[in-house]
Amino acid sequence: MSDPLVSVDRLNADFFTLLGLPKQFGLNQAALDSRFRELQREVHPDRFAAADDAARRASMMLATQINEAYQTLRSPLKRATYLLNLAGLDVGAESNTAMSPEFLMRQMVWREQLDDARSDGDLTALTQLQAEIDDEVAGAYGNLANALDKGSETTDAVETVRRLMFLEKLHQSINDAIFDMNDC
Repeated sequence: MSDPLVSVDRLNADFFTLLGLPKQFGLNQAALDSRFRELQREVHPDRFAAADDAARRASMMLATQINEAYQTLRSPLKRATYLLNLAGLDVGAESNTAMSPEFLMRQMVWREQLDDARSDGDLTALTQLQAEIDDEVAGAYGNLANALDKGSETTDAVETVRRLMFLEKLHQSINDAIFDMNDC
């Protein structure tokens, strides 16, 4: 490849290195957005129209990888999962569904509250549940930031990510129910 912008090292870099950002959970969203736009301009395939085939293919691959990096790092949940994977830890969302009994009970209560509010058409109950879940999500992300950026126990981070996966799905279900009620 004739252009250093599309070097093999860049193609093989982790997402943080690729975007030139610190390898940490707490990222500045504006810096991430700015860096993404800057890099997309640098490696845009149109800039390599007159280059040889290898450079054009490499620019296309790098542009795709930059986009994937951005999509991963802009989502806190995906970013946390990615950081854990870089540390050699598998979140095991598909295979490991074990959680504390307390959290499992809370899941059941929240699901029942959602089902009851949905069947009763109770927008107020849905809004209250949404606020409760928002608080849970905020607290979980705070715990995650401590675990990932301050060197806490990474097993706590793995469990927190799995909890957040549930909470994010529940949050989406609540939003869908609210939308359906407002749409009627």
